[in-house]
Amino acid sequence: MTATARRRGLPRVVRSILRSRSATIGFGLVLLHVLLALLAPVLAQHDPVVNDPNAVLQLPGGAYPLGTDTLGRDILSRTLYGGRYALTTSLTATAIVVLLGTVIAGLAAFYGGWLDDLITRVLDSVLAVPAILSLLVVVTVFGSGTWVLIMAIVVVYTGGVIRIVRAAAMDVLPRDYVTAARARGEGVWYILAREVLPNILDVVLVEFAMRASWVLLLISSLSFLGFGANPPTPDWGLMVAENRSLMALVPLATVAPMVSLATLIVGLNLASDGLAKSLGVDRMKEIVG
Repeated sequence: MTATARRRGLPRVVRSILRSRSATIGFGLVLLHVLLALLAPVLAQHDPVVNDPNAVLQLPGGAYPLGTDTLGRDILSRTLYGGRYALTTSLTATAIVVLLGTVIAGLAAFYGGWLDDLITRVLDSVLAVPAILSLLVVVTVFGSGTWVLIMAIVVVYTGGVIRIVRAAAMDVLPRDYVTAARARGEGVWYILAREVLPNILDVVLVEFAMRASWVLLLISSLSFLGFGANPPTPDWGLMVAENRSLMALVPLATVAPMVSLATLIVGLNLASDGLAKSLGVDRMKEIVG
């Protein structure tokens, strides 16, 4: 691994984030949501899924800082646990997407030939179908469980990751240090992990941050449409769908999850934008991919 590859490790990424105001703000917002999700059992005063018929549509105050919804459930507790559900689901799906996409992209770039052509043709077919349509078909056929959503997102978004990472890997594979590794008789996995990945880590990190915001918005959209989380799961999209007709009575039941979702998506977008600029990654190419 070259000195350039070593400089593209974690210390350099951290320094780049700290030098970028947008990245710092973005990661700050994401970190805030992560902390709130981790501390949800401590901060939430009530069980987010327990109905209390005696506390229906309570105004903010007292035992219910943000009030209650139509079933007497604490809005603050559901919002906090909704953040935990959103982060767990979206980050798990994004991690699988980026990991699988990076591996397939590396193999396609390394071997080329018929394997690369086959992967490219399959990707063209998958990417030709709008993401929301593909997800709706999957959840309609297989149901709306959490793992069904995750697998559907993997199918929909892995192709875009493969195209971006493959292009970056193709630029690295002709380099001298990769040629030297081939000459030493190193295997494909060694070359991809030790020579290629460290030199495309910038692209992979930006892909992760960017895809995470898209996945989060898509999951919440599906929940809002009734194809995502099943009641009484504390999910932001589901909360908005359940309470949107009661804005005049309990506005925070809708506003709280909307603000939470918006700030997390803004944080992820600022983080990916700032990270892309500080690491010299062209995010327009990422979006087109």
